Amino acid sequence: MTPSRHTRLTFHGPLSEQRADALVRRLTRHGPATVLDIGCGWGELMLRVLAAVPGATGTGIDLDGGDLARGRRAAEERGLASRVRFLQESATGTTRGPADLVLCLGASQALGSGLPDALAELRRLVGDGGRVLLGEGFWQRTPAPDELSRMWPGATAGDHPDLAGLVDAAIGAGFRPEWTETASPDEWEEFEAAYLADTEVWLAGNPDHPEAGAIRQRADRHRAAWLAYRGVLGLAYLTLVPVRTAA
Repeated sequence: MTPSRHTRLTFHGPLSEQRADALVRRLTRHGPATVLDIGCGWGELMLRVLAAVPGATGTGIDLDGGDLARGRRAAEERGLASRVRFLQESATGTTRGPADLVLCLGASQALGSGLPDALAELRRLVGDGGRVLLGEGFWQRTPAPDELSRMWPGATAGDHPDLAGLVDAAIGAGFRPEWTETASPDEWEEFEAAYLADTEVWLAGNPDHPEAGAIRQRADRHRAAWLAYRGVLGLAYLTLVPVRTAA
């Protein structure tokens, strides 16, 4: 038996309950009838939006069958199953939009090969008068070469813009930023600790398991990357309003 996955996580990202509540209030203010969640995982934020807007419907897209199954179970438990679909499919070129609210939290890579492509897709997928919530990485400061070497394979300083560059890119893609906020150090630390906690406890109790070596290597690699980008990589939550298309 291998470790459980993500049982310590409420959201698949550095997001506190307090920030999530504020996001739901802001994102539901205009009464979205349709919600599209790109790279949804188990769709926790989408489900909270649907609970706050009676009658709204949601579609979550992801490739991870286990995460999608968790989302479906949560929807059943909360009485939302009739209003949400969790679809195991690629988001590249998706025809699931346009929607009144599009969520894309740490999943822009699912929409294109870079940030400009992803932003163009998000603009295509949201209707005029709607909102996009984009959770996207940015450099809090330029990473040093030794820090980059300990992050993800092939990491470069060009992998992310700074926060100003990220906001400018969103504006250039046809949005205005209604709200700009960033994950706090506490949110990052809670997320990263929770991400590995199940695995670390399992490894402590199962050091001789046939798969322990590979699992330990993955966990150690992830932790090393986090400790390298800790305080360097930020995550912005941008609430974006599409600029109306010309009549």
